[in-house]
Amino acid sequence: MDVSRILDDLNEAQREAVTLPLGSSLILAGAGSGKTRVLTHRIAWLIQTQGVSPYSILAVTFTNKAAAEMRGRIETLLEMPVRGMWVGTFHGIAHRLLRMHFQEAKLPRNFQILDSDDQLRLVKRVITEQGIDEKKWPARQACWFINTQKDEGLRSNNIEDYGDMFQKTQLQIYRAYEQACERGGMVDFAELLLRALELLREDEQRPYNTSLLRHYRERFSALLVDEFQDTNTIQYAWLRLLAGNNDNLMVVGDDDQSIYGWRGARIENIQKFSTDFPNSKTIRLEQNYRSTGSILKAANHLVDNNQGRLGKNLWTEAGDGDLINLYSGFNEIDEARFIVGRIKAWVAEGNLYSEAAILYRSNAQSRVLEEAMLRSQLPYRIYSGQRFFERAEIRNALAYVRLVSQRDSDAAFERVVNTPTRGIGDRTIEIIRRTARAGNLSLWQAAQQLVAGDILPERARNAISGFIELVNGMDRETEDADLKTLVDRVIAKSGLRPFYEKERGERGQARLENLAELVTAAGTFDPDEDYTFAEDEEQEALTILDEFLTRASLESGEGQGDPNQDCVQMMTMHSAKGLEFPLVFLSGMEEGLFPSMMSLSEPGRLEEERRLCYVGITRAMLRLYITYAETRRIHGSESYNRPSRFLEEIPPELMQEVRLRNTVVRPPASPNRATTTVEGTKFRLGQYVSHPAFGEGVVMNYEGSGKQARVQVNFARVGSKWLMVSMANLQNAG
Repeated sequence: MDVSRILDDLNEAQREAVTLPLGSSLILAGAGSGKTRVLTHRIAWLIQTQGVSPYSILAVTFTNKAAAEMRGRIETLLEMPVRGMWVGTFHGIAHRLLRMHFQEAKLPRNFQILDSDDQLRLVKRVITEQGIDEKKWPARQACWFINTQKDEGLRSNNIEDYGDMFQKTQLQIYRAYEQACERGGMVDFAELLLRALELLREDEQRPYNTSLLRHYRERFSALLVDEFQDTNTIQYAWLRLLAGNNDNLMVVGDDDQSIYGWRGARIENIQKFSTDFPNSKTIRLEQNYRSTGSILKAANHLVDNNQGRLGKNLWTEAGDGDLINLYSGFNEIDEARFIVGRIKAWVAEGNLYSEAAILYRSNAQSRVLEEAMLRSQLPYRIYSGQRFFERAEIRNALAYVRLVSQRDSDAAFERVVNTPTRGIGDRTIEIIRRTARAGNLSLWQAAQQLVAGDILPERARNAISGFIELVNGMDRETEDADLKTLVDRVIAKSGLRPFYEKERGERGQARLENLAELVTAAGTFDPDEDYTFAEDEEQEALTILDEFLTRASLESGEGQGDPNQDCVQMMTMHSAKGLEFPLVFLSGMEEGLFPSMMSLSEPGRLEEERRLCYVGITRAMLRLYITYAETRRIHGSESYNRPSRFLEEIPPELMQEVRLRNTVVRPPASPNRATTTVEGTKFRLGQYVSHPAFGEGVVMNYEGSGKQARVQVNFARVGSKWLMVSMANLQNAG
């Protein structure tokens, strides 16, 4: 039997994993080590050499795209179509089971699957029917609670009521939601998995010849799972139940890339696999085919600081390559300009924009980077996410700001008239629309007319009147305010900030960070910089507020463009998992930003942040830049941040510090050193200075002059820092 097509292009460890005898196994596959190749070649090997029927194989992936690619590769290897094999996502396979056995699952034949928007609408309806105030108990929060409980395998009757108001209210909503789904024959995404698990678990006690669980245990002689480190509680329980005592489960994953704990993934699943399946064999795939030696050594040293690792050491035959480049910007704008400059140089060398990726920890960081890209007219695409000014919370805030400036903006009025909810229902809004159409009025004018008349019910009239007074009040309070203060007050007075504070989890926190970044954007907005067209002298100049709103509209209207277009890829580090790029920038590597402030007090979360950094580093193939800013505006105020602790965990011999090509004056060794002044400033080399955050230090070096001057100060407490003189608030210390 010729198996050369299956084995010839595999390394020794890959070949060992592919040719294992039937049984359970854990394949620890490091980043870029060819795990997908191992899975596909393993299935081809089982079919061609072990006589395993495709009908007896179940392969689970985390995306439909990965499932389609896996099937295609298998058919290419075997040079024939493969029918009958179950390849799909957890949700896809669970759905297939429930469709085939809807009666046993106690579902109607044509049960409906709810997507996230459908679920949100149903939860809102349930909250209303239960007489619960959605302002206090947001529907999104209830959806998060319900899905989290289901991911842990818990029905509402399995959860103990501890007596606190939050638990009591969420359980009330959960029970009513379950009843509504049952009445309507509806199943949400989390329910697919829970119902599939219950279908097999409850079936275990049935007679042998009618047991579905026994049927599927006998049918599937080989179970294979990709990205096993990302499984949650219910997914692993389902796999263990299906495997039973057959010892036929091969899982492929990397504990060092477990970065989704915030959405339910359990790193414990991969850590305890060998205990749960004591006869299993562990094989490590450590040869990397993606990155240079320097990048891999940095990643290995970094992640080795985590406890409880299963252990592996990535290596490559490709050589060490370039050192990792480290750049310290004096603020986030300087950091963004540096990144843009390096991308321009990369393209000038004959490379593509699409070969470069900018990674960041938080979506809020993208704004400054996007502005730098726009100013330099570099094409870019936000990967797996929205541009800053397209995000819902930003659109809502800007709609309020626009109403303050332009009462007759129908789009702004309709967007926020009931956001946050204030008792203005769809029926009332439709009456306002009809009145506006009949009288050729704006929605604002129609609302005023309805409040003055006696057409609306008292409750609706009072709600509309309250909204009108809210906007008028914000206008009065911000009449003489600068742009930053105006935006900040509008976000607070509109109720958006407390509204998103109630949205639990990482999503709510991200929304608040984005709103804070909008305040920062307003504070640093310069209407004369790149965004305005030359105006006729006779034309009335726009106010700075209208300029700001115009820029936001233009940027949000850009769209994401063609995904095949040659453009720089921008994304969070979470979104970057599974991708690779020749040139990678890890931006914002500062303590409190990455690792995030919330993770610093929790060892488990800090270790997940370190794994996330490991993922970011291993996206780079040829060249890696790590950047941070010495000062950064966060939540509307300037902060001075230490470089990320993760930088200290990378051996210094693997990195080189990059400086811009400014004139550098090094302090002379002569006694005249004290007379060498920093041109255009009050400082000189050797001078003792004090800083409000870093304490006292000595000026050792400088770059540039005047407003662009940067000085290197050696502080007694925190070591050497490069600071921009015009922003650092340095004082003479004697």
